Amino acid sequence: MAEDAPNAAAEGSQPAPPEGSADSAPAPAATAGAKAAEALLPSLSIWPPSQRTRDAVVRRLVQTLAAPSVLSQRYGAVPEPEAERAAAAVEAEAFAAASKSSSAAESPASVEEGIEVLQAYSKEVSRRLLELAKSRSAAAAAAPPAEGSAKEEPEEDSSAAAPATEEAAVKEE
Repeated sequence: MAEDAPNAAAEGSQPAPPEGSADSAPAPAATAGAKAAEALLPSLSIWPPSQRTRDAVVRRLVQTLAAPSVLSQRYGAVPEPEAERAAAAVEAEAFAAASKSSSAAESPASVEEGIEVLQAYSKEVSRRLLELAKSRSAAAAAAPPAEGSAKEEPEEDSSAAAPATEEAAVKEE
């Protein structure tokens, strides 16, 4: 018992009763630990993302638009300065849309709600990025070819169409 006294004084509670005794209610230290854990949970914030996270999203979008990727190979690469502006706009619009759609203005009431808003944000980013790539590709296709590049574009189109034809033939088999 003498060994328990310093620990009890340090915790600000009495030593726990022996198991199986009439006083087998949760030990004060256990409830204090539960309260401490509850106090830590609100600091875990899923939504809104930190500025550092939002900046990382923008960097990744720039990389997807400007560097070789599935998206840039299909719809064309975007020059880096334009990709930076477009990525920042896509992220900001997606953040605003997700924030507006969430029921909680600043911070969701639970982690589950935060996850739902984060998923909505992620989907908005993806949807807007794809729309941007498609619209940019459509605008480039609708624009008249510049002089000197007219001969090069049909060659690119025929080579781009060939794999699609081969893929269609494979699917039909």
